[in-house]
Amino acid sequence: MTTELAPFSPVAVERITAAVPAHPRGLPPVPWRDPHSVPPELLKKHIQDLEAACALEPTSAGLRTCLGMAYAMDYQVYKSMDALEAAVALEPDHFFAQMKYAELHYRLRALIKAETETLKALELAQDTWEFALAQKQLREIRSLMRAGTQKPEWTKSLRAPALILIAMTIILCLGVYFK
Repeated sequence: MTTELAPFSPVAVERITAAVPAHPRGLPPVPWRDPHSVPPELLKKHIQDLEAACALEPTSAGLRTCLGMAYAMDYQVYKSMDALEAAVALEPDHFFAQMKYAELHYRLRALIKAETETLKALELAQDTWEFALAQKQLREIRSLMRAGTQKPEWTKSLRAPALILIAMTIILCLGVYFK
């Protein structure tokens, strides 16, 4: 099995949109295995083709999930987040949309959100393979949380430390000036 992606044609886009059922449960139609095996220009072409397919079939969560994955491979995080959020909003019971949305948060080290979204994906798992996939991701997230590898949540105001820093700077400047 190769990880290389075959180029899309307009006919292929129509075939993909016809092949994706209303509630797909299999793997996404495009094998996104290794981001380093796809040349950037080919990835750009696939993104354009997937955007066209999403325009033709705006209610397909599977296509939006693939588009989000392609954007993530191209390091376009905000577009990837938008596409995956749209996929989850279109079909809240779509396992891969939920799983990839959680995985994007995991890769961005927003671990609390990733854990919440992975738990939702775990509830959506319908077979042992999906269940094992979600459990593995959940284990990795929780081990990173225990190791302290997460972005801090800024829930407190930084006003008091900033005012103390400014006051100390002024006092030190005045001390040097009047010495």
